[in-house]
Amino acid sequence: MGYLTIMASRNLWYMRSNLFFGSRCWMIRYSAEILKSVSFRLFGVTCNNGDKEPLENEDLLNNLLTMGVDIDMAKKRQPGVFNRMVTNEQDLKMFLLSKGASKEVIASIISRYPRAITRTSESLSKRWDLWRKIMTSDLEIVNILERSPESFFRSNNNINLENNIKFLYSVGLSQKCLCRLLANAPRTFSNSLDLNKQMIEVLQEVCLFLGHNDPTDFVRKIISKNPFILIQSTKRVKANIEFLQSTFNLNKEELLQLLCGPGAGILDLSTECAKRNYTNIKEKLFSLGRTEEEVQKFVLSYPDMMFLADKKFNDKIDCLIEEKISILQIIESPRVLDSSISTLKSRIKELVHAGYNLSVSNIALLSWSQKRFEAKLEKIKRLEQCLGS
Repeated sequence: MGYLTIMASRNLWYMRSNLFFGSRCWMIRYSAEILKSVSFRLFGVTCNNGDKEPLENEDLLNNLLTMGVDIDMAKKRQPGVFNRMVTNEQDLKMFLLSKGASKEVIASIISRYPRAITRTSESLSKRWDLWRKIMTSDLEIVNILERSPESFFRSNNNINLENNIKFLYSVGLSQKCLCRLLANAPRTFSNSLDLNKQMIEVLQEVCLFLGHNDPTDFVRKIISKNPFILIQSTKRVKANIEFLQSTFNLNKEELLQLLCGPGAGILDLSTECAKRNYTNIKEKLFSLGRTEEEVQKFVLSYPDMMFLADKKFNDKIDCLIEEKISILQIIESPRVLDSSISTLKSRIKELVHAGYNLSVSNIALLSWSQKRFEAKLEKIKRLEQCLGS
């Protein structure tokens, strides 16, 4: 009896325990569900919200349509702007109108860089004042914004801009040079100050390595020849300098002259692209009977040809040779490769029709500006008429 009494007592205890803990767990789960439900209602959270897109600001859309903004273009560029509840399109419009921008230009700026409408009036004024320390007029800035709105509105860090301007002046760059940088490579001023310092230091080191004792002069010459250098990586610039020196067997003085002159632009290319394009130039000219020495002189006389991809370079050479122009003539006037194939063909046709013998004459005019070419063509025609009469 003692054993049975004990077992019965244990079973009764287990039943009570299960009932207590089971009901407690159920209450905890039930309470959690209530809290979750309350939380969703309080904070406006719904369980199936993942598929819903954020609502667009209808007032903003109407304002931009009234201003003549290309909404489709703007949405493709920066769609997130249209979900903002607070924007400053009217302030931006009034600000740019006060600086001489037309309504059409303002609409174009917002269409291509809609994030411009998120900038405050205070930030815009400060940034404009900093740009005016470099540019000579508001109209010059408006022209840059019309061409490249991102250059002005991409960054909102006016302190960084101000520090960059001070630094670039401190390393010997003139206002004219900074003006050119701002017009052609405005991203320079959006770089962090440390990035610009690193590039300047690399250029100064290169200068001293090449035996030039005036780093300020060297930096100024490089940047004046290549305003995009400060938006390149230091790794790329170093690799390209090594490529030029090793490929063309240049001594320090020759490399210095190349970098301060026509070779400065090559520093923008990726090293792999420079190597690939140079290999193609070499193979193409080898196939036409030229020597390695001739190829090197040809490329060094006009290094910009290394920007031409293999097909474009080959097609231009073939086009000229088909028109009875020799490879020696091309080597003597490498700038003809700047012109497009359609321009080369149309000009050759006009010159031949006017009686100009390209096989024995100077072909440099194939790369001239259209105005200068047309003036020369008229002279050739008049001369031919005089000879004919």
